Amino acid sequence: MQFLIRWVIRPLAMLLWRPKAEGIEGVPLTGPVIFASNHRAAVDTAVIPLVAPRPVAFLAKAEYFTGHSLKSRFGARFLSALNYVPVDRGNAKAGLAALDAGRGVLEAGGAFGIYPEGTRSLDGRLHRGHTGVATLALTTGAVVVPVGLLGTDKVQPVGVKIPRIAPVTVRFGAPLDFSRYEGLENSPAIRRAVTDEIMDAIAQLSGQEYVDSYHRRPDAEAA
Repeated sequence: MQFLIRWVIRPLAMLLWRPKAEGIEGVPLTGPVIFASNHRAAVDTAVIPLVAPRPVAFLAKAEYFTGHSLKSRFGARFLSALNYVPVDRGNAKAGLAALDAGRGVLEAGGAFGIYPEGTRSLDGRLHRGHTGVATLALTTGAVVVPVGLLGTDKVQPVGVKIPRIAPVTVRFGAPLDFSRYEGLENSPAIRRAVTDEIMDAIAQLSGQEYVDSYHRRPDAEAA
C-alpha cells in the first residue's frame, strides 16, 4: 500500500494539481509538530500531507476502519497507510478522544494536523479557534507550524465530490514555540492566548478576514 501511495498516487496528484509550497524550509523534520491550518475544503486533509516534508497524521472516523468486507479492509489499510488515526466521533466524549489520539501521535515524536476552527469555513472567513490545539501544544511540548491553504475551495467547492483542477498554494509559517508556558496548560486564559496567537499566524498566511466568533454551520443556526 505504501508503494502505491508513494510511487503512483502522490506523483499523479502532484502532476495534476502542482501544489505550490511556501516556507517549507522552516518545517522541523524531527520531533513533535502540530500543523494548524485553516480549513476551506474536504480535500485539505490530503493537500497538506502531499506537500509536507514529513508524514502528517490526521483524524478519521473510527467506522472507516471497521467492517470485514474486502472493500472495508482495503479502505482501512489505505487510510492507515496515509497516517490517518481512527477516533470515535459519535459520542459525548468525542472531543476528548480526538485530543487523546493527537497526543499519542505527538508523544511518539510525530506530526499531527488539526483545524483549530473545528470545521471548514463556508463563508470564506477565518473564525475563532477552539483551544484544543493549545492543549495539545502545551501538554506535549510540540511546536506549532501555522499553515495557510489557498485555492482548495476552488478544487473542491461545497457539494462537489470529485476534485477539480485549480491552483493550490500551501504556506507554512515559522514554527511557534510555547515552552514559555510550561506548567500552565490548565489555565483557560493561557490556552486562549496560545490559540489566538496561532489563529493570528494562520490569518496572515491565508489572507482571510478574521472573525472573533466560532464558526456555525447553517444547520446549527437553524436549530
